Amino acid sequence: MALQQTTYIDLPQHIKDGGFDHAAIHTGHHLCYVAHTANDALDVIDCRQDRYLRSIPDLTEVAGALISEVDNLVFTSNWGENTVSIFASEDEARLVKIPVGIRPNGLSYDSQTGLLLSAHIGDPKIPNSTTVSLIDVRKRQVVADVPVPGRTRWTIFDPVTSAFYINIVDPPSIIVIEAAKPTQIAGRFPIPVSGPHGLDIDNETSRLFCACDGGELVTLDAHSGHILNQASISGIPDVIFYNAVLKHLYIAVGNPGVIDVFDTQTMEHIETVTTERGAHTLAFDPSQNKVYAFLPQTHRAVAYVDHV
Repeated sequence: MALQQTTYIDLPQHIKDGGFDHAAIHTGHHLCYVAHTANDALDVIDCRQDRYLRSIPDLTEVAGALISEVDNLVFTSNWGENTVSIFASEDEARLVKIPVGIRPNGLSYDSQTGLLLSAHIGDPKIPNSTTVSLIDVRKRQVVADVPVPGRTRWTIFDPVTSAFYINIVDPPSIIVIEAAKPTQIAGRFPIPVSGPHGLDIDNETSRLFCACDGGELVTLDAHSGHILNQASISGIPDVIFYNAVLKHLYIAVGNPGVIDVFDTQTMEHIETVTTERGAHTLAFDPSQNKVYAFLPQTHRAVAYVDHV
Protein backbone atom coordinates (compact mmCIF):
# COMPACT_ATOMS: atom_id res chain seq x y z
CA MET A 1 0.00 0.00 0.00
CA ALA A 2 1.05 3.59 -0.66
CA LEU A 3 -1.09 5.56 1.81
CA GLN A 4 -0.69 4.52 5.43
CA GLN A 5 -3.08 6.04 7.95
CA THR A 6 -1.42 7.79 10.90
CA THR A 7 -4.08 9.65 12.90
CA TYR A 8 -7.42 11.40 13.11
CA ILE A 9 -7.77 15.13 13.87
CA ASP A 10 -10.96 16.32 15.52
CA LEU A 11 -12.36 19.52 14.02
CA PRO A 12 -15.25 21.74 15.19
CA GLN A 13 -18.71 20.25 14.79
CA HIS A 14 -20.83 21.53 11.93
CA ILE A 15 -23.03 24.48 12.84
CA LYS A 16 -25.32 24.01 9.82
CA ASP A 17 -25.75 21.68 6.86
CA GLY A 18 -22.71 21.09 4.71
CA GLY A 19 -19.19 20.01 5.44
CA PHE A 20 -15.71 20.81 4.18
CA ASP A 21 -14.43 22.04 0.85
CA HIS A 22 -11.01 22.90 -0.57
CA ALA A 23 -7.88 22.95 1.58
CA ALA A 24 -4.30 24.16 1.16
CA ILE A 25 -1.06 23.77 3.08
CA HIS A 26 1.61 26.34 3.89
CA THR A 27 4.62 24.03 4.12
CA GLY A 28 6.94 26.74 5.45
CA HIS A 29 4.68 27.34 8.44
CA HIS A 30 3.45 23.72 8.68
CA LEU A 31 -0.19 24.86 8.58
CA CYS A 32 -3.19 23.42 6.79
CA TYR A 33 -6.14 25.68 6.01
CA VAL A 34 -9.43 23.92 5.20
CA ALA A 35 -12.69 25.55 4.15
CA HIS A 36 -15.24 24.51 6.78
CA THR A 37 -18.20 25.55 4.66
CA ALA A 38 -20.81 24.46 7.21
CA ASN A 39 -19.27 26.85 9.77
CA ASP A 40 -18.49 29.83 7.50
CA ALA A 41 -14.91 29.45 8.70
CA LEU A 42 -11.41 28.41 7.73
CA ASP A 43 -10.09 25.75 10.11
CA VAL A 44 -6.34 25.78 10.80
CA ILE A 45 -4.40 22.58 11.51
CA ASP A 46 -0.83 22.17 12.80
CA CYS A 47 0.74 19.73 10.31
CA ARG A 48 3.70 18.89 12.55
CA GLN A 49 1.59 17.63 15.44
CA ASP A 50 -1.58 16.96 13.42
CA ARG A 51 -3.89 18.87 15.72
CA TYR A 52 -6.57 21.53 15.31
CA LEU A 53 -5.42 25.03 16.26
CA ARG A 54 -8.19 27.56 15.59
CA SER A 55 -10.77 28.78 13.11
CA ILE A 56 -10.93 32.02 11.12
CA PRO A 57 -14.62 33.07 11.18
CA ASP A 58 -17.00 35.22 9.12
CA LEU A 59 -16.26 33.72 5.69
CA THR A 60 -19.78 33.02 4.45
CA GLU A 61 -19.98 29.57 2.81
CA VAL A 62 -16.22 29.55 2.26
CA ALA A 63 -15.44 27.13 -0.57
CA GLY A 64 -11.87 27.54 -1.78
CA ALA A 65 -8.50 27.84 -0.08
CA LEU A 66 -5.16 28.55 -1.73
CA ILE A 67 -1.64 29.38 -0.49
CA SER A 68 1.14 31.40 -2.06
CA GLU A 69 4.31 30.57 -0.17
CA VAL A 70 6.28 32.95 -2.39
CA ASP A 71 4.23 35.90 -1.15
CA ASN A 72 3.22 34.29 2.18
CA LEU A 73 -0.48 34.82 1.45
CA VAL A 74 -3.66 32.85 2.06
CA PHE A 75 -6.64 33.20 -0.28
CA THR A 76 -10.23 32.03 0.17
CA SER A 77 -13.30 32.09 -2.05
CA ASN A 78 -16.47 32.87 -0.14
CA TRP A 79 -19.38 31.42 -2.08
CA GLY A 80 -22.15 32.87 0.09
CA GLU A 81 -21.03 36.50 -0.11
CA ASN A 82 -19.41 36.67 -3.58
CA THR A 83 -16.00 37.71 -2.27
CA VAL A 84 -12.44 36.47 -2.11
CA SER A 85 -10.31 36.97 1.00
CA ILE A 86 -6.61 37.75 1.19
CA PHE A 87 -4.43 37.75 4.29
CA ALA A 88 -0.85 37.09 5.37
CA SER A 89 -0.54 33.79 7.20
CA GLU A 90 0.98 35.45 10.27
CA ASP A 91 -1.55 38.32 10.28
CA GLU A 92 -5.05 36.87 10.03
CA ALA A 93 -6.58 39.95 11.66
CA ARG A 94 -5.79 42.07 8.61
CA LEU A 95 -7.88 39.93 6.28
CA VAL A 96 -9.22 41.86 3.28
CA LYS A 97 -12.29 40.91 1.23
CA ILE A 98 -12.72 41.81 -2.44
CA PRO A 99 -16.09 41.55 -4.28
CA VAL A 100 -15.97 39.25 -7.31
CA GLY A 101 -18.49 37.32 -9.44
CA ILE A 102 -21.37 35.06 -8.43
CA ARG A 103 -20.52 32.04 -6.24
CA PRO A 104 -16.71 32.04 -6.37
CA ASN A 105 -15.12 28.62 -5.94
CA GLY A 106 -11.86 27.77 -7.71
CA LEU A 107 -8.73 29.85 -7.12
CA SER A 108 -5.32 30.02 -8.79
CA TYR A 109 -2.46 32.49 -8.44
CA ASP A 110 0.50 33.79 -10.42
CA SER A 111 3.10 35.14 -8.00
CA GLN A 112 5.09 36.71 -10.84
CA THR A 113 2.33 39.12 -11.91
CA GLY A 114 0.44 39.11 -8.61
CA LEU A 115 -2.75 38.00 -10.36
CA LEU A 116 -5.31 35.90 -8.50
CA LEU A 117 -7.95 34.15 -10.60
CA SER A 118 -11.36 33.53 -9.04
CA ALA A 119 -13.58 31.10 -10.97
CA HIS A 120 -17.33 31.50 -10.47
CA ILE A 121 -20.09 28.91 -10.59
CA GLY A 122 -22.64 31.59 -11.41
CA ASP A 123 -26.44 31.46 -11.11
CA PRO A 124 -28.51 29.67 -13.80
CA LYS A 125 -31.21 32.33 -13.33
CA ILE A 126 -28.79 35.14 -14.17
CA PRO A 127 -27.61 35.27 -17.81
CA ASN A 128 -23.86 35.45 -18.41
CA SER A 129 -23.03 34.95 -14.72
CA THR A 130 -20.43 32.22 -15.34
CA THR A 131 -17.25 34.26 -15.31
CA VAL A 132 -13.76 34.46 -13.89
CA SER A 133 -12.30 37.52 -12.19
CA LEU A 134 -8.63 38.49 -12.28
CA ILE A 135 -7.57 40.35 -9.14
CA ASP A 136 -4.42 42.44 -8.77
CA VAL A 137 -3.42 41.23 -5.31
CA ARG A 138 -0.98 44.07 -4.70
CA LYS A 139 -3.61 46.72 -5.46
CA ARG A 140 -6.42 44.64 -3.94
CA GLN A 141 -8.72 45.23 -6.91
CA VAL A 142 -10.36 43.38 -9.79
CA VAL A 143 -8.69 44.19 -13.10
CA ALA A 144 -10.72 41.94 -15.43
CA ASP A 145 -13.97 39.97 -15.57
CA VAL A 146 -13.96 37.34 -18.31
CA PRO A 147 -17.14 35.51 -19.44
CA VAL A 148 -16.60 31.75 -19.79
CA PRO A 149 -18.71 29.21 -21.72
CA GLY A 150 -20.12 27.28 -18.73
CA ARG A 151 -20.03 26.53 -15.02
CA THR A 152 -16.48 26.50 -13.66
CA ARG A 153 -14.87 23.97 -11.38
CA TRP A 154 -11.25 24.04 -10.15
CA THR A 155 -8.43 26.08 -11.67
CA ILE A 156 -4.63 26.03 -11.56
CA PHE A 157 -1.78 28.26 -12.72
CA ASP A 158 1.19 26.87 -14.64
CA PRO A 159 4.38 28.96 -14.27
CA VAL A 160 5.93 27.17 -17.25
CA THR A 161 3.29 28.31 -19.74
CA SER A 162 2.38 31.40 -17.66
CA ALA A 163 -1.25 30.45 -18.07
CA PHE A 164 -4.32 29.80 -15.95
CA TYR A 165 -6.29 26.62 -16.68
CA ILE A 166 -9.96 26.43 -15.68
CA ASN A 167 -12.23 23.38 -15.78
CA ILE A 168 -15.65 23.93 -17.40
CA VAL A 169 -18.45 21.45 -16.63
CA ASP A 170 -20.43 21.86 -19.85
CA PRO A 171 -19.35 21.95 -22.59
CA PRO A 172 -16.70 19.70 -20.99
CA SER A 173 -13.45 21.54 -21.55
CA ILE A 174 -10.48 23.34 -20.05
CA ILE A 175 -10.11 27.00 -20.95
CA VAL A 176 -6.78 28.82 -20.96
CA ILE A 177 -6.15 32.42 -19.92
CA GLU A 178 -2.63 33.81 -20.31
CA ALA A 179 -1.28 35.92 -17.46
CA ALA A 180 0.05 38.43 -20.00
CA LYS A 181 -3.44 38.83 -21.54
CA PRO A 182 -5.84 38.35 -18.63
CA THR A 183 -8.85 39.95 -20.27
CA GLN A 184 -9.49 37.20 -22.83
CA ILE A 185 -9.60 33.45 -23.32
CA ALA A 186 -6.48 32.28 -25.13
CA GLY A 187 -7.58 28.71 -25.85
CA ARG A 188 -9.96 25.86 -25.08
CA PHE A 189 -9.22 22.14 -24.78
CA PRO A 190 -12.24 19.84 -25.30
CA ILE A 191 -12.47 17.01 -22.75
CA PRO A 192 -13.98 13.71 -24.01
CA VAL A 193 -15.62 12.88 -20.65
CA SER A 194 -18.51 14.67 -18.93
CA GLY A 195 -17.97 17.06 -16.05
CA PRO A 196 -14.31 18.09 -15.69
CA HIS A 197 -13.87 18.60 -11.95
CA GLY A 198 -10.51 18.20 -10.13
CA LEU A 199 -7.43 19.63 -11.86
CA ASP A 200 -3.67 19.55 -11.28
CA ILE A 201 -0.47 19.67 -13.33
CA ASP A 202 2.89 17.95 -13.66
CA ASN A 203 5.15 20.90 -14.48
CA GLU A 204 8.08 18.64 -15.39
CA THR A 205 6.22 16.92 -18.21
CA SER A 206 3.60 19.63 -18.90
CA ARG A 207 0.73 17.21 -18.33
CA LEU A 208 -2.66 18.26 -17.01
CA PHE A 209 -4.58 15.77 -14.87
CA CYS A 210 -8.34 16.27 -15.11
CA ALA A 211 -10.67 14.10 -13.00
CA CYS A 212 -14.17 14.03 -14.47
CA ASP A 213 -17.67 13.37 -13.16
CA GLY A 214 -18.01 10.77 -15.91
CA GLY A 215 -15.76 8.50 -13.83
CA GLU A 216 -12.49 8.94 -15.69
CA LEU A 217 -9.13 10.58 -15.19
CA VAL A 218 -8.06 12.37 -18.38
CA THR A 219 -4.40 13.27 -18.93
CA LEU A 220 -3.57 15.85 -21.58
CA ASP A 221 -0.72 17.96 -22.87
CA ALA A 222 -0.79 21.44 -21.31
CA HIS A 223 0.52 23.10 -24.48
CA SER A 224 -1.69 21.52 -27.14
CA GLY A 225 -4.57 19.96 -25.26
CA HIS A 226 -3.81 16.60 -26.91
CA ILE A 227 -5.32 13.72 -24.92
CA LEU A 228 -2.56 11.44 -23.67
CA ASN A 229 -4.43 8.94 -21.50
CA GLN A 230 -7.80 8.03 -19.98
CA ALA A 231 -8.33 5.80 -16.95
CA SER A 232 -11.32 4.75 -14.87
CA ILE A 233 -11.78 6.04 -11.32
CA SER A 234 -14.09 4.98 -8.49
CA GLY A 235 -16.88 7.51 -9.02
CA ILE A 236 -17.57 11.23 -9.24
CA PRO A 237 -14.35 13.00 -8.13
CA ASP A 238 -13.65 16.37 -6.64
CA VAL A 239 -10.25 17.49 -5.36
CA ILE A 240 -7.04 16.01 -6.79
CA PHE A 241 -3.38 16.58 -5.88
CA TYR A 242 -0.18 15.63 -7.67
CA ASN A 243 2.88 14.47 -5.71
CA ALA A 244 5.82 15.50 -7.90
CA VAL A 245 8.41 13.64 -5.80
CA LEU A 246 6.72 10.24 -5.63
CA LYS A 247 4.92 10.65 -8.98
CA HIS A 248 1.59 9.85 -7.39
CA LEU A 249 -1.81 11.40 -8.01
CA TYR A 250 -4.47 11.44 -5.28
CA ILE A 251 -8.15 11.69 -6.27
CA ALA A 252 -10.92 12.22 -3.71
CA VAL A 253 -14.21 10.48 -4.56
CA GLY A 254 -17.02 11.41 -2.18
CA ASN A 255 -19.30 8.52 -3.10
CA PRO A 256 -18.50 5.89 -1.91
CA GLY A 257 -15.83 7.83 0.03
CA VAL A 258 -12.36 6.83 -1.16
CA ILE A 259 -9.02 8.12 -2.39
CA ASP A 260 -7.84 6.69 -5.70
CA VAL A 261 -4.04 6.69 -6.05
CA PHE A 262 -2.36 6.59 -9.47
CA ASP A 263 1.26 6.13 -10.56
CA THR A 264 1.70 9.05 -12.98
CA GLN A 265 4.71 7.46 -14.69
CA THR A 266 2.64 4.53 -15.92
CA MET A 267 -0.84 6.04 -15.34
CA GLU A 268 -1.79 2.82 -13.60
CA HIS A 269 -4.08 2.67 -10.60
CA ILE A 270 -2.12 1.75 -7.45
CA GLU A 271 -4.78 1.50 -4.75
CA THR A 272 -8.12 2.73 -3.44
CA VAL A 273 -8.21 3.84 0.20
CA THR A 274 -11.51 4.05 2.09
CA THR A 275 -12.18 7.37 3.84
CA GLU A 276 -15.83 8.21 4.65
CA ARG A 277 -18.95 8.72 2.57
CA GLY A 278 -19.07 12.35 1.45
CA ALA A 279 -15.32 12.92 1.89
CA HIS A 280 -14.70 14.74 -1.38
CA THR A 281 -11.80 17.00 -0.47
CA LEU A 282 -8.09 16.57 0.32
CA ALA A 283 -4.98 18.46 1.29
CA PHE A 284 -1.43 17.47 0.35
CA ASP A 285 1.74 18.34 2.27
CA PRO A 286 4.69 17.77 -0.09
CA SER A 287 7.24 18.38 2.66
CA GLN A 288 6.08 15.23 4.48
CA ASN A 289 4.42 13.26 1.66
CA LYS A 290 1.29 13.52 3.78
CA VAL A 291 -2.31 13.46 2.57
CA TYR A 292 -5.29 14.70 4.59
CA ALA A 293 -8.89 13.73 3.85
CA PHE A 294 -11.73 15.70 5.44
CA LEU A 295 -14.62 13.65 6.82
CA PRO A 296 -17.96 15.50 6.89
CA GLN A 297 -19.98 12.89 8.80
CA THR A 298 -17.61 12.80 11.77
CA HIS A 299 -16.29 16.40 11.42
CA ARG A 300 -12.63 15.42 11.51
CA ALA A 301 -9.62 14.90 9.26
CA VAL A 302 -7.68 11.71 8.67
CA ALA A 303 -3.96 11.86 7.91
CA TYR A 304 -1.97 9.47 5.74
CA VAL A 305 1.72 9.22 4.90
CA ASP A 306 2.63 8.03 1.41
CA HIS A 307 5.30 5.33 1.26
CA VAL A 308 6.54 3.92 -2.05
